[in-house]
Amino acid sequence: QVQLVESGGGLVQAGGSLRLSCVASERIFFSFNAMGWYRQAPGKQREWVASFTRSYSTNYADSVKGRFTISRDTAKNTMYLQMNSLKPEDTAVYYCSLTLPGPIDYWGQGTRVTVSS
Repeated sequence: QVQLVESGGGLVQAGGSLRLSCVASERIFFSFNAMGWYRQAPGKQREWVASFTRSYSTNYADSVKGRFTISRDTAKNTMYLQMNSLKPEDTAVYYCSLTLPGPIDYWGQGTRVTVSS
């Protein structure tokens, strides 16, 4: 059973930065179908933020393009989301997600990001 653990959330002022981390319990970054970040704001549905394809190309939601950067450290089984120029509308619980062949989906427990104006 793969476990994903996010960290790095917190309270930041608008214009600030945070880096989220997602550590996987196993060395799975070589065999994934997709992996990325999602977020869920209060009262809203969970939405996709950014992701890697199997070829490691990156994709971003229009709302974060140019401000957020997804990256990974395969040796550390860790995926990151660098968030710059944060806005109050970025306030949400952020989840990392991993899809392995099957397909089987895994989610972390989430880390809360609050951006004050």
